[in-house]
Amino acid sequence: MLDRYIFFEWLKAFIMAVAALVGVLLLADVQDDMQDYIRWGASSFEILKYYLYLTPSFMPLVLPISLLISILFTLGNLHRNNEITAMRASGLHLFTITRSLWISGALLTVVLFALNAKVVPDSIEQSRLMLNNWRLQHQAEVQGPKHVGTVRLLSFDNRAENRIWFINRFSEFSYDGFGVSVYERDEDGRETRRLMADEAYFDDVDGQWVFINGREMLFDPQTGESYRSLGFERKEYPELTEDPWLMKALNDDPDKLSLNEIQRLMALSSEDNPKMTTYQLRQQRILSQPLVCLVMVGIAIPFAVAGVRVNPVVGVSKSLGFFALFFALSEVLRLLGSQGIMPLEIAVWLPFVLMLGLSVYYFRKVV
Repeated sequence: MLDRYIFFEWLKAFIMAVAALVGVLLLADVQDDMQDYIRWGASSFEILKYYLYLTPSFMPLVLPISLLISILFTLGNLHRNNEITAMRASGLHLFTITRSLWISGALLTVVLFALNAKVVPDSIEQSRLMLNNWRLQHQAEVQGPKHVGTVRLLSFDNRAENRIWFINRFSEFSYDGFGVSVYERDEDGRETRRLMADEAYFDDVDGQWVFINGREMLFDPQTGESYRSLGFERKEYPELTEDPWLMKALNDDPDKLSLNEIQRLMALSSEDNPKMTTYQLRQQRILSQPLVCLVMVGIAIPFAVAGVRVNPVVGVSKSLGFFALFFALSEVLRLLGSQGIMPLEIAVWLPFVLMLGLSVYYFRKVV
């Protein structure tokens, strides 16, 4: 009976906190970007569909914060009504009083693991795809498709097949490259072929690149001298199967990529890719993120319950302080991990271990 009572008191506060935070995030996006969506020609139905796709991507942020707020609110109400005092005076152990909250935190951890595995990556990718399509289609109508979504100085080192790509200008909309150069090497790193073209595009039907107005040069790897140079107007290269999405994603900020995209990049990239450490760090952070729910329970309950003896505002302030400390520590250790000063696994998981350890310490202290 006690578990049900505390659980439902917490659940009401948790649902209100989730609804409020999601509403604030949606309103902020509407306030900042709605005029752009309308200007780009998005219909009301498309905008509604976009926000339906976007909302699940808020959950990794919303759920832990809502959990912290709802626990502090629930235990604060119980304290004001002297209910915690009565429970403890009747001989109930602190864990018995709060075990429904610990179980809820553990269940939310599992839920967030499941969301991060499938729902959140799809949410990020689909909402971003819709946004980019609106923006690029609008720009294509104004500027022309070949000048839309331009990425300048795109490069890609395909070490698995010993090819290096340099593209002066690449269009995200048409997947056209302008000023394209491809350098092929042998196993010893000596140049064997060079392709240069004014324009090239990726044929996603045949899975190959097509070069236009270019030149193909062959080199003797022993001497480094060119022994053949042939110009062409249009030529297909079935052996060139590099995915332009991969080329562009390698130049994107890893923190903006979903778990699926990070795992795909890690599978397609070589181990000596200079960004591999960043990808591994991003993957570990996404995988460890659900444990924030347990950390929130751990730092909320001891200080909220300690407020029975002192001003409850003090307990709330301490909880929020430890919340800020946890994220500051996470950022510092992430920086150390990304620079190779400490192993990635330790950099990612150590903040959770330390905060849960502190939670156990303070929990035992207030028992």
